[in-house]
Amino acid sequence: MKGLVSLVATLIVLASSAQTRTTPTTKITAQATQPVIVIHGGAGTILKSQMTPEKEEAYKAALTKALRAGYKVLQSGGTSLDAVVTAVNVMENSPLFNAGKGAVFTNEGKNEMDAAIMDGSNLKAGSVAGVTTIKNPVNAARAVMEKSEHVMMAGPGAEKFAAANGCEIVDPSYFYTEDRWKGLQRAKQQDSLKSILDHNTPKQQALLKQPGNNDYKYGTVGSVALDKSGNLAAATSTGGMTNKRYGRIGDVPIIGAGTYADNNTCAISCTGWGEFFIRLVMAKSISDRMELTKTPLKAAADEMVMKKLPALGGDGGLIAVDRQGNIAMPFNTAGMYRGYIDKTGKMVIEIYK
Repeated sequence: MKGLVSLVATLIVLASSAQTRTTPTTKITAQATQPVIVIHGGAGTILKSQMTPEKEEAYKAALTKALRAGYKVLQSGGTSLDAVVTAVNVMENSPLFNAGKGAVFTNEGKNEMDAAIMDGSNLKAGSVAGVTTIKNPVNAARAVMEKSEHVMMAGPGAEKFAAANGCEIVDPSYFYTEDRWKGLQRAKQQDSLKSILDHNTPKQQALLKQPGNNDYKYGTVGSVALDKSGNLAAATSTGGMTNKRYGRIGDVPIIGAGTYADNNTCAISCTGWGEFFIRLVMAKSISDRMELTKTPLKAAADEMVMKKLPALGGDGGLIAVDRQGNIAMPFNTAGMYRGYIDKTGKMVIEIYK
């Protein structure tokens, strides 16, 4: 009997030892997520024939700067939230993009901006709409998410909240750029009753899918990221529509339409004709396809952007990354300012189809 007890005790010790040896392997696997970051600077009729070499290089340099800044955060072990905010801040601070410093003018000659952010680890989200004095609107969106019980704030109230929570406030004149002001004057001359997006010219308008209703470039910036802990995040920021009226709000600050992130599926930031992205609940629809029908990211994104969106008469694109680090960047326009750094550390910057 003593021999049997001794044998059982020995087996228990061996089993315990074996279990202890396999535990580190499990931990290493859990920590093996390679960071990924993707950005966009807007989609539309962006043609190489209409782009000077100098302007093309300027856009590529700005996209590269944003990518590297966000990726540096991820490489150092930072969160996907910090990474997407960092990348979007770079683009908000550039006059090249219709967000922050480069925001377009409304019919009243104001710069009204929207932004949103979402944390895929807990489905928390924040957004601001129609703000005019916040230097980096995406920072205000994050403050709404982290420092309030709300998801969306708008107008003067959002500005007051942002100021009280450490966001940089600037005089509205900060957002003035000569190119955007001229864009407003062109828009008013072309059609005093309709709103069009930034950068439109008569020559370019002839190329539009929706002449007189949207511009050759949708002015939005965004970023999605996967960090080393396996958490996803998405952020989007925009200056809205040139010559817009009546406080129009697009898809950007609408969680599930222009911005969405869920660790179970993907992180998405959209750019395009906002009204259609809202109607399709674009970003959440892609996530739902992945979760409910097990559709891969690329197939789900292509279905929505290449089929559902144009079927309604809209156009645009999006960037996305799933929890495995797979990337999708579909768009049904002539071009989209975009770039990524993938799981291998490879960086790609693209503009045209």
